[in-house]
Amino acid sequence: MADHSHKLAAEAEKLRDQLNRANYRYYILDDPEISDAEYDKLLRRLEALEREHPELATSDSPTQRVGAAPSEKFGVVVHRRPMMSLGNAMDAEEMREFDKRVKRLLKSDAEIEYVAEVKLDGLGIELVYDDGRLTVGSTRGDGINGEDVTQNIRTIKSVPLRLQHPERGKIPRLLEVRGEVIIPRSGFVKMNQEREEAGEPMFANPRNAAAGALRQLDPKITASRPLDAFLYAPGVIEGVNFKSQWDFLQGIKALGLRVNPLSRVCNGIDAVLEYWNEITEKRHALDYEADGVVAKVNSYALQEQLGEVSRSPRWAIAYKFKAQQAETVVEKIDVQVGRIGSLTPVGKLRPVQLAGVTISNTSLHNLDEIRRKDIRERDTVLIERAGDVIPYVIRVTKEGHPRAKPFEMPDKCPVCHAAIVHEEGEVGYFCVNANCPARMRESIRHFASKGCLDIEGLGDKLVGQLVEQGLVKELDDLFHLTKQQLAGLDRMADKSAQNVLDAIQKARKTQLDRFINGLGIRHVGEHTARQLALKFKTMDALADASEDDLLGVRDIGNEVAHSIREYFDEPRNLKAVKRLIKILEVEAPAEVEGRGALRDKTFVLTGTLESMTREEAERKIMAAGGRVTSSVSRKTDFVVAGAEPGSKLKKAQDLGVRVLDEKGLVQVLAGTN
Repeated sequence: MADHSHKLAAEAEKLRDQLNRANYRYYILDDPEISDAEYDKLLRRLEALEREHPELATSDSPTQRVGAAPSEKFGVVVHRRPMMSLGNAMDAEEMREFDKRVKRLLKSDAEIEYVAEVKLDGLGIELVYDDGRLTVGSTRGDGINGEDVTQNIRTIKSVPLRLQHPERGKIPRLLEVRGEVIIPRSGFVKMNQEREEAGEPMFANPRNAAAGALRQLDPKITASRPLDAFLYAPGVIEGVNFKSQWDFLQGIKALGLRVNPLSRVCNGIDAVLEYWNEITEKRHALDYEADGVVAKVNSYALQEQLGEVSRSPRWAIAYKFKAQQAETVVEKIDVQVGRIGSLTPVGKLRPVQLAGVTISNTSLHNLDEIRRKDIRERDTVLIERAGDVIPYVIRVTKEGHPRAKPFEMPDKCPVCHAAIVHEEGEVGYFCVNANCPARMRESIRHFASKGCLDIEGLGDKLVGQLVEQGLVKELDDLFHLTKQQLAGLDRMADKSAQNVLDAIQKARKTQLDRFINGLGIRHVGEHTARQLALKFKTMDALADASEDDLLGVRDIGNEVAHSIREYFDEPRNLKAVKRLIKILEVEAPAEVEGRGALRDKTFVLTGTLESMTREEAERKIMAAGGRVTSSVSRKTDFVVAGAEPGSKLKKAQDLGVRVLDEKGLVQVLAGTN
């Protein structure tokens, strides 16, 4: 019996080592050696072992990343060594002055060796490893006291719970390491797209999103956000002696901690300025927000000799990028109504040039954000372009005179005057009327899009005319349009009018999942629509389903079930759906044999396919249980490359994602490859 227990313990330890090594290869070296499927298989085996034999579980096991109950509040962590802030240089001349000051303090004319690093725009953290195990994770706080966010830090997959044993050297008895938690731009864009589709308020910028995620009281919420971390500074270290900043960076990388690969040793301040120019040019291509470059004297002996002043080191300085900011006046605050009825406050700005673009509108996101920044009409505000793309208000710089009243969300929809729903505890406000003209424009665009009824020719301008002239007040009105009505619109000749009519008639025959997706129900996208169609078979059955019935559908939780039920409980929505049911020929989704083989496999399509359209390929993949996404990542299982593939093919090859040609896709769908 003892021998059996020993074998199980040895197996569990081996699994932990394999999983930790896989994480190290994936996140630190960017060189994965096993597939996601293999990783999941190892993780499931370890989970089973620890579940059946709780005594085998350890605090640093890869299974323990999200296991803590929600916290009522964060405790305080006192940093053993203060987390200092950096002085700033505004231009190259101030950088040269810094270099002269360093030389003067060191009484040396020799060129100083610096380490130049990208300055990340994230949230400062400190990690504490005792004998190689992560024991504490905290925020920077005021530099002396931080918040204990250990359970949330543990959810970040690029942060090891146990240090990797380096090929040379040893694991420190104590390692305090500082760095930054960020959300990559790609993850930020995807997260905001998902929030917009779900009718949730979007985040203003990646830094705010990262800070909010790390300070969630429930670690499971933190785990759902695409957080990442880079480490770059030492705290107290015992058991290992690093002699320089570069030595430290290479040392912690060998221990399994993530460092920025763009960091560089620079001999002299001119090399640092050249580095700043290089990063300035490529900053827009980086997958994270960066707001400058940090230069640090490389030698720790020289750092100690230089010391610090107040709470800033004399041996380091930040050289910020030129700000993409401008001041302008908020002339008015309007409210826009989106496809699912979400109301978004929008600031109408006095036009201003910013980074080569004229900015006249900016989303103010939600009422809470407006109140937090106290933005009112006629105020002068400082605006910035997040990632040099999305303009947003940083703060009010000058209040209007006289000061306008605080902004309030309307009681009724500003377009159709229907009731506004605002659930307690939620940020969003929603128009309940699915036939609201403002919603209708967006609803038609969505209803006609490729993932829904796929009606060619219904572009933004045509849809706008149809709604503005009252020709389409509800979705089913599309199917009653005449050639004469269409030909009477701007830039619509007889031939183009007939083409649109033909496309509309063709769309009468559709699949149930496309129909469900086309309704624009809050929280329901292509994948959820597919699961609903497979479960309920008809739209009538779905409309009659209770929340309990809906909760029985794969991947559907309380929030989605409530949203679906809320949609069909609105009489106007139900009447609109009933009218569409009479018009459309809706096919129930076919259960595809072998569907389980592609369950949750993720595909990306690029290039032109010959034997089928891209939409047909997407339908076949989804019917087989797979998912189709638009961007390639390490989580992608297959990239299907047709003729003239784009950059997605190269990215797939760089990441080691399996690439299929059209024949390979057919074989995978048939379960023969």
